[in-house]
Amino acid sequence: MVLFLLIVGAVVVLLGVIAASVLVARRGTPPTRQPLPPVLHRRERPAAPPVVAPEAGTPPAEPVVQEPTAPVVQTPALDTPEKTSGRLARLRSRLSRSQGTLGRGLFALLSRDVLDEDTWEEVEDTLLTADMGVGATTELVQKLRTRVRVESLRTPEELRVILREELLSLIGADVDRSLRTLPKADGTPAVVLVVGVNGTGKTTTCGKLARVLVADGRTVLLGAADTFRAAAADQLQTWGERVGASIVRGPEGGDPASIAFEAVAQGTTAKVDTVLIDTAGRLHTKTGLMDELGKVKRVIERKGAVDECLLVLDATTGQNGVVQARVFTEVVDVTGIVLTKLDGSAKGGIVVSVQRELGIPVKLIGVGEGPDDLAPFEAEAFVDALLGDEAAL
Repeated sequence: MVLFLLIVGAVVVLLGVIAASVLVARRGTPPTRQPLPPVLHRRERPAAPPVVAPEAGTPPAEPVVQEPTAPVVQTPALDTPEKTSGRLARLRSRLSRSQGTLGRGLFALLSRDVLDEDTWEEVEDTLLTADMGVGATTELVQKLRTRVRVESLRTPEELRVILREELLSLIGADVDRSLRTLPKADGTPAVVLVVGVNGTGKTTTCGKLARVLVADGRTVLLGAADTFRAAAADQLQTWGERVGASIVRGPEGGDPASIAFEAVAQGTTAKVDTVLIDTAGRLHTKTGLMDELGKVKRVIERKGAVDECLLVLDATTGQNGVVQARVFTEVVDVTGIVLTKLDGSAKGGIVVSVQRELGIPVKLIGVGEGPDDLAPFEAEAFVDALLGDEAAL
């Protein structure tokens, strides 16, 4: 019995050894245990400064607040308009280049050995060609014929003297051509209304007139009452910005009378010297448009009287400009004429005929495209240019 148990035990041990060997063969050699990596040390931070407690009674420091930096705005430099005194003298040479042919033509005719009827007819034709007008031409020729015969004048120097004297008499050397642009006695601004037909250069004239007034020390507010022509208000605003004049404008196609009224109201509040109002160009043959111009003037007068109503005429239109002027005077009380484009193909005689036909003085003339080429009219300087008097330049 004991022997049997020993044999069974030996068999069990042998089977255990065999099973262990098979298991080891399947798993393979156990991996070699690698040593653990060294401990990585974290970078040490600098020690914080010690906190010092404030002394007793010391208020805590306020935090510093960084103020935002305002953007730098570049203010455009304003133009410095040329002083009006002597402007026409500076522009006289330019004016004489287009007007001097009248003087040369007259001198050539009057210097002939015999001044017969044919010669005097040629003198009349020369004056009519210069847009002098029939009435003024007839009057001037009659005076010249009388003086040449009575005073026995023959030399070019003598003829120049009498021509100058008679032309100054026709133009009116003593006519008041001043612009009423100073504030009224009650402190309200002077109001200047600028009118005319399409294409005469009203908006440009308004801008140049603003420069004339600023050059004379006036403060100016512009009223853009031309709401029908595209970009008219933008053009006027550009002129104003160049000299520091403010502008009142409205929507395109808006009521021009209301804009003109608002311009006078704001000018009164701001206490400017002069309110300059640009109106829309209109055909002198269109009754509705002319009536609207009358409405603009009446609405303005609810706020203040119109001190100047300047009619802008294109000098190149000749006698047609006189017809235009006559129609405008029936609608508004025109106080002065502005003749533009006298440096082109215009004939200087238009100055004489306009004043003679209408009884309205020419107060300003434009003789160029430059911003300062609008000048107060000076009769003597103009006649010298008209006759081509080089010695006077």
